[in-house]
Amino acid sequence: MPDHATSTDPAVQAQLDRLTMLSPGKDVLGLERIAVLLDRLGNPHHRLPPVFHVSGTNGKGSTCAFLRGAIEAAGLTAHVYSSPHLVRFNERIRVAGKLIDDAVLSALLSEVLDQAEGLQASFFEVTTAVAFCAFARTKADACIVEVGLGGRLDATNVLAKPVACGIASLGLDHEAFLLADEEGVPEMPPLDRIAFEKAGIAKSGSPLLTQKYSASMANMVASQASLHGAILRARGDSWDAAVYDGRLHYRDITGKLSLPLPRMTGAHQADNAALAVAMLRHQSAIHIPEAALSAAMEWTRWPARMQQLAMGPLTDLLPNGSTVWLDGGHNPDAGAAIAKTLEAGPPVHVIIGMLKNKDALGFLTPFSHKIETLIAVPIPGHEHHDPADLCDLVQRSLRVSEARTAENVTIALEHLAKQPAPVRALICGSLYLAGEVLRLNDQVPD
Repeated sequence: MPDHATSTDPAVQAQLDRLTMLSPGKDVLGLERIAVLLDRLGNPHHRLPPVFHVSGTNGKGSTCAFLRGAIEAAGLTAHVYSSPHLVRFNERIRVAGKLIDDAVLSALLSEVLDQAEGLQASFFEVTTAVAFCAFARTKADACIVEVGLGGRLDATNVLAKPVACGIASLGLDHEAFLLADEEGVPEMPPLDRIAFEKAGIAKSGSPLLTQKYSASMANMVASQASLHGAILRARGDSWDAAVYDGRLHYRDITGKLSLPLPRMTGAHQADNAALAVAMLRHQSAIHIPEAALSAAMEWTRWPARMQQLAMGPLTDLLPNGSTVWLDGGHNPDAGAAIAKTLEAGPPVHVIIGMLKNKDALGFLTPFSHKIETLIAVPIPGHEHHDPADLCDLVQRSLRVSEARTAENVTIALEHLAKQPAPVRALICGSLYLAGEVLRLNDQVPD
């Protein structure tokens, strides 16, 4: 079933089963089907509150979380569309601050699937239409929309006039989709093609806020902004941010801010927070005071992004004093971010599961020197790297001395429990694996 779309609510599950039967069962890029589907539904995407649209390889989900945190800290409400979900399908659609209700979700899925007959709409396209219908029918002050895959041909890119668009960090991921040959798209280096696809969310008259990229990638983003008539606001030019003296210092043409550092773990979260601040400061549809921006740094959380697991059924398996970190990152840039987070601490015991189409070596190499032992596990329901092959890879290429397999995360932690002292563990490699971990540890996102 796509993205493990299951529900404990029978009515929702019935519609999810129907979605599985009707959709092609794979990612399909392009705007033709979603445009027809939304037209059949009365074009709900034209009746949304002010929209913030975010793309990027890594960090776009966290950027959306900071946007939501600041908007809600200002006493306003926000719709949020994000993907994938970790445990419950409802996590994808947050309506005016709350996860979509099962009764509303089942009714909207039924309505959208009725209109999708004969279209071969994908899982993500149907989900996007459901979200836009929910958002158009419920009052809120803002709408935050995360791109699913790429940007230019992503189903969310039917949004015509966002009040601000943002591009988070850029790197290699989803190469099979984003680097595929396409008529009318000239051949270019892989990272430039990624920038081309992500910058495809640029819209005429809308500010496009960007991070710092390599010169060639920055030029590609700038050319796409110009092509679409967007107002480019690049970091290092129109705005900038830096961390020093224990604060996040931000500046743009309207002034400077000194904000608390994000409570979320990882130096990269300051960059994601800064992008959110820049997006909010370069639009005029809603007012977000400085106090709300400061509060967002403290309040914002985003599950499975260097998240320290709480006490629960899984963590209780380990000796007292142990810590378990969870991160759903799965590409080389995510590995580099993890490496920065781990650098100051002792080595970690790594439990890893990765989808088959992910670059395991590229992900693990940046923090391989911090791996004390590694346990590879499968990801049920998805094509994944064979755990034995992962162990062979890290021992052969990364010289990790001790690597073994386990049938699942629980058994892996039971093995670590045999250590004579408290354990520092990292579970990583896949958001699907992260979702299973949160479910087993009774930490379902709400």
